Amino acid sequence: MLSRIWCAKPGVAAAAALIFLALDLGPLAAQQGATFEPRFLSLRADRVNARTGPGMRYPITWVYRRHGLPVEAIAQFEDWYRIRDADGDEGWIHRRLLSNARTALIVAGGVLDVRRRPSADSQTILRAESGVQGDLIACQAAWCQVDLGGAQGWLPRSALWGVYAREDFE
Repeated sequence: MLSRIWCAKPGVAAAAALIFLALDLGPLAAQQGATFEPRFLSLRADRVNARTGPGMRYPITWVYRRHGLPVEAIAQFEDWYRIRDADGDEGWIHRRLLSNARTALIVAGGVLDVRRRPSADSQTILRAESGVQGDLIACQAAWCQVDLGGAQGWLPRSALWGVYAREDFE
């Protein structure tokens, strides 16, 4: 669904993850006075490596192959962000490969009606299925406006991954 490739050899990623966990970088970030606020970002390129730790010396576990894919930044160490994808998988990505551009991924099963206005009674302007990615334009209450390949419309917030439950913006 996310257009990614598993890259690590069996055992290599697990060993690297254990080494990384043993380092416990959390307190180090706290000592530097860093407070991190989780947020959604998107992939800046159509090929992005996710690693087991925050640095080039850590093995690659995933290669994401989808420009604009939304990811949730859940931690930071220097110029590296620990991200989580829509499937719940995590990895470390350098900040150069991430963008503040807001995108969303349709995660509701089946085919959804994209509405002209933020209402279930509004006219359907197109239909989109799970896995379709679009640009987030605005979110109000239970609805988000998205741009899906040039067509703009509204989808229920609950059908999207890439926006928080209580996050409104325009």
